[in-house]
Amino acid sequence: MNKIISLLVLLQLSGYICAQNGKILSKRAVDISQTQLWDKISENDTLISGFEHLNTLNFYFITYRSDSIQVNGILIEPKKDEKYPVVIFNRGGNRDFAPLTISTMILYTSKLAAQGYVIVGSNYREKDEFGGSEINDVLALTETVKEIKKANPDRIGMFGWSRGGMMTYLALQKSDEIKTAIVGNAPTDLFGIIADRPALESKVIAACIPGYWKHKDTELKKRSVIYWSDELSKKSSLLILCGTRDKRVNPVQADKIAKDLTKLNYDFELKKFETDHFFSDKKKELNDVVIHWFNDRLKK
Repeated sequence: MNKIISLLVLLQLSGYICAQNGKILSKRAVDISQTQLWDKISENDTLISGFEHLNTLNFYFITYRSDSIQVNGILIEPKKDEKYPVVIFNRGGNRDFAPLTISTMILYTSKLAAQGYVIVGSNYREKDEFGGSEINDVLALTETVKEIKKANPDRIGMFGWSRGGMMTYLALQKSDEIKTAIVGNAPTDLFGIIADRPALESKVIAACIPGYWKHKDTELKKRSVIYWSDELSKKSSLLILCGTRDKRVNPVQADKIAKDLTKLNYDFELKKFETDHFFSDKKKELNDVVIHWFNDRLKK
């Protein structure tokens, strides 16, 4: 009898935790004039040309529930009271390297937000498994948007850069909630990444993934979309962006997944640009193609 009661309590607790996934626990407005980027985007306390659109947006730090964990994120909303489609932004990097900041959101997503989108992004849980359990932190945001008054939870897109692109592929494998997605310079085959950058295996991949050396092949395949491209949501569509001078993620990675998706007749496009991993000299082109894709595939 005690075992049955204990099991029932555990089931109730599990159900409660699942029901709490995505719940916003705190939301704090951010004054962008107090951020590190301000000096680079303003002059005499006035936004310079190319950044005036920030006057139309509100920025927030949020904390939300994912599994039984509190996760930090960032939210951008247009100031005007309307219902807007949502784009979940997945950061690159790992652990404390390249965390999601207001600067990141401004540079990669603010012009999209100014076109009439709610943007929300996660910094993932503290214990980073490089594409492991923290995928739940991304998926939980599809519930978070239901609490955001200006967000239309029936129109959710996703945008991931580098490692964030890997997270986007994983999200498309596990959810049908994402209507369309964009990935930029994302790894699609971690075996290839290791071959190109051997130091990354010991410093990042093995350091993050639990039981890595014992289950290496299995864990790498779990995170490499070329092994399960047929499992990507058929209800979604995909834009793949590739910098042909990328030294971090070999451009061949984009070609591999494009070849597979072509065979599957998946709804996707591959666009290549003569630039580096960060699209350093192609920021305008990047913003233009991202806005056009979401306007066409999500807003319409």
